[in-house]
Amino acid sequence: MFAGEAHQIHKDSGEWVFVDIGFSREGKTGGFLIGEQQPVRLTFSDLQQQLIRVSRENTGPLNLVLEAPLSVAFSARGNPAGRSFEKSDQGHRYWYAGLGCQVTVAATYLLRAVLAAQPTREVRLFEAFVSFKPKDKSSSHEGDVKAMRAVVWRSAAEPGDVIHPHEIPGPYASSVQSAFAVCGFDLGVPPVIVASAA
Repeated sequence: MFAGEAHQIHKDSGEWVFVDIGFSREGKTGGFLIGEQQPVRLTFSDLQQQLIRVSRENTGPLNLVLEAPLSVAFSARGNPAGRSFEKSDQGHRYWYAGLGCQVTVAATYLLRAVLAAQPTREVRLFEAFVSFKPKDKSSSHEGDVKAMRAVVWRSAAEPGDVIHPHEIPGPYASSVQSAFAVCGFDLGVPPVIVASAA
C-alpha cells in the first residue's frame, strides 16, 4: 500500500473504491462505493471488513480514495500548518483541528487493519477532500462518495480538481509528510481529489 499518483486518477487505471470514513460506536456513518455500484452506508467495523476483502480479491491495482487527511503539514518551526486547499472564502477545515483529527485517527485504524491483513494486490491511496457544504444542507455519506467518483470519472457535470503533492503545502507550511509516518507506516503523500459537497 502506497500513495497513488495524479496521472492514475482516471476511470480505467484499476478498480476504484471510494470511502467517506465514519467513526461511530454503532451508527452506519461511513459511505462506501465500489466502481459503478450504488453507495452503501456502513459501520466502521463493516467498513474495515469490506476494505480487507476488496484488498485481497482480484489481481489488478486497487485505487482506494479516503475522505480523510492522508498527509500533514508543518511550519518551519515545527507547528501544525494548514494545507493549500483547506481554506476558502467559506471558512477552513484544517487537518489538525476538530473533525480533521478525528478522521485522521479513524483512517489510521482503518489502514492499519488493511495492512495487517496483507493485501494480495497493489493498493494505491488517494485523499479526497469534500468540504464546505452549504450550512442549510445536511451531510450525505452516499452523496460524498458519488461526488468523489464524479471527479475521478471526469464528469463534466461535476466540478472538482486534483491537487498534486507538490501543490499541497499552504502559505505557512514548509514540510508535508504522510499522516501515518508518526505511527510507523509511511505511505507517502498522495494527490488530493477535491470534490464539491453533494
